[in-house]
Amino acid sequence: MENTLLPGLYIVATPIGNLGDITLRAVETLRGVSIVACEDTRVTGKLLHHLGLKKKLLRYDDHAGEGDRERLLALMEAEPVALVSDAGTPLISDPGYRLVRTARERGIAVTSLPGPNAAVVAMTLSGLPNDRFLFAGFLPNKAKAREDMLAELAKVPATLIFYETAPRLDASLGAIASVLPGREVAVARELTKKFEECRSGSPQELSEYYAAHPPKGEIVLLIAPPGDEPLGEVDVDTLLREALSTAKASQAAAAVAKATGLDRKVLYARAMELK
Repeated sequence: MENTLLPGLYIVATPIGNLGDITLRAVETLRGVSIVACEDTRVTGKLLHHLGLKKKLLRYDDHAGEGDRERLLALMEAEPVALVSDAGTPLISDPGYRLVRTARERGIAVTSLPGPNAAVVAMTLSGLPNDRFLFAGFLPNKAKAREDMLAELAKVPATLIFYETAPRLDASLGAIASVLPGREVAVARELTKKFEECRSGSPQELSEYYAAHPPKGEIVLLIAPPGDEPLGEVDVDTLLREALSTAKASQAAAAVAKATGLDRKVLYARAMELK
């Protein structure tokens, strides 16, 4: 007998790699809804087939317009509608917040089911401080915008979490080395899958490793929070060398000065000695 659900919107998290991670409540909810709104009908179709379910699928992704949203809102006023992403928890760097916002404004019931999320899995694997963390979505494609975002978040007293793609990983590690020298970084990939990996180190160490072992799959990139301990001479040299691996002496000095509060001219002079 099918589970009877009231009309409204049901936000359902789906597995990020291991189908065994779907919750019993998610299965019961997907069984009970009339319609499933999803990013890619082929991906969601495979999941439903695995669960032995057949449901009407409607595409709702980043390209969805006002008409698509209104259609879904009209449906959920009369029947239960599920919103899923291709993997993980909907709305976390996925489309949907406008749909949820409008549904709430119109008095339509919204229910969110907890479940898999790559950012949280990576945070727990990384070994980085977890009392505070900031999820910041994807780093920008363009180099200047990427560096500007990292500079903007440089002083946030929390572990920074980003989603990243394998082809852009090296560029992002280079930007971190330049803008946030001295920070520990973790790269988590293939989460919940057979070849799950979480590797940590300096941006330069990770860049060298992945140059020799090209990564595949989706990636979560984590950056340790800024430290407040005093830096010694050896630490400063290490920071400068990391920054110099991707930047000119003046840029390296500026980045280390911003990260440490030390005099930029002194750092520039030391950077020229280390070159």
